Amino acid sequence: MSDPAASRSCLTVVLAAGEGTRMRSALPKVLHRAAGRTLLGHVLAAAREAGSCSLAVVVGPNREDVAAEAERLAPGAPVFVQAERLGTAHAVLAAREAIGSDYDDVLIVYGDTPLVRPETLKRLRAPLAHGASVAVLGFEAQDPTGYGRLISEGESLVAIREEKDASEEERAIRLSNGGLMAVAGRHAVGLLEKIGNRNAKGEFYLTDVVEVAVMSGLAVAIEQAAEAEVQGVNTRAQLSVVEAEFQRRLRAAAMENGATLIAPETVFFSHDTKIGRDVLIEPNVFFGEGVSVADGAVIHAFSHLEGAHVGEGVSVGPFARLRPGTRMAAGSKIGNFCEAKNAEIGEGAKLNHLTYVGDATVGPRANLGAGTVTCNYDGVLKHRTTIGADAFVGVHSALVAPVSVGEGAYVGTGSVIIESVPDGALAIARARQVTKEGRGAELKARLKAEKGG
Repeated sequence: MSDPAASRSCLTVVLAAGEGTRMRSALPKVLHRAAGRTLLGHVLAAAREAGSCSLAVVVGPNREDVAAEAERLAPGAPVFVQAERLGTAHAVLAAREAIGSDYDDVLIVYGDTPLVRPETLKRLRAPLAHGASVAVLGFEAQDPTGYGRLISEGESLVAIREEKDASEEERAIRLSNGGLMAVAGRHAVGLLEKIGNRNAKGEFYLTDVVEVAVMSGLAVAIEQAAEAEVQGVNTRAQLSVVEAEFQRRLRAAAMENGATLIAPETVFFSHDTKIGRDVLIEPNVFFGEGVSVADGAVIHAFSHLEGAHVGEGVSVGPFARLRPGTRMAAGSKIGNFCEAKNAEIGEGAKLNHLTYVGDATVGPRANLGAGTVTCNYDGVLKHRTTIGADAFVGVHSALVAPVSVGEGAYVGTGSVIIESVPDGALAIARARQVTKEGRGAELKARLKAEKGG
């Protein structure tokens, strides 16, 4: 079935002026994160995926941080300031310059409502293509207390009634206002300008646009969404609800696409995590931003991955940490209590346990013994270590970068390597053992005597 909004131009205005004082945070609420992305980032992404050809963001005064995030996520999108807090309609009109352009549709969304799906925004626009001038997103509330009610006649919306103003009959309505709205571009500015500040606070409410449109003889439609999609964030508790919903979606998508999650409720994904088919993820695994896992890999329990690529058939963990810039080729392995950062791990290479590899290249089939450390930082600069194919590094060895270990080379256990090792060579860099007969017993006796004294 064709998408009626696909051929129509659309501007999305994102209202991100709310401070969120109930968050008890110096950070504005739209910059708090869920599934690794700011709330504002989720909303902008949904708008783009819904077919918006242009974006505009309205921020509060002195909110350069929100403006900077908007500019980072949507380069070139204009950012407008609502200098005075005079209500939601007033906030939309702060973007009058953008709205006044020649758009078929104007979507109005909120920066603290990150769960709305792109397909829902497409449906919200659809009535405009069929003659409606305004479309309002509603939801069937389990408990409508506190929400504005959608008052309809037939299939048309005639008013949004705030609970305090609603009659007893109207309060029984469960269809509630989700806040998001679509307005025909040719009517948008005119309708917004007709909204009066009839409330006690002297503010201009966006919800009044419905009655203004009806009084102007224009059609107003209702589209519905699941209640979870319009969940706003004003408190830390609500932020946790949003996080939980994102994780539910991401886990379901991973399993639908062919991954096995042994204990799904203990696995945490980022919004951009890419998981292949036949991947096995054990309990208590955390994925930060920028992680991709290819087919057939196994991520063992209690591992933490961020900014890393895991190739086909790779084994990670348990208790492993992959930091940004780590790339593991097919069949390689990073075992328990290992950490890798900005490291290329070659095909079939093994870092089995208690090893740190940073700023390094590990060649195919190389084997690094327990306790191997690449000493990549001299206190000022980072330096790189290169380990060749089929090299073997013995237990408890330190490779002091910049240094290389050649192909097929062997580093003896307990070595501190400060000079490059040629291909096929054996390097041993440790003090020679000295054994003194009988001195151990003498030392023990002396220590006991000192303790007794």
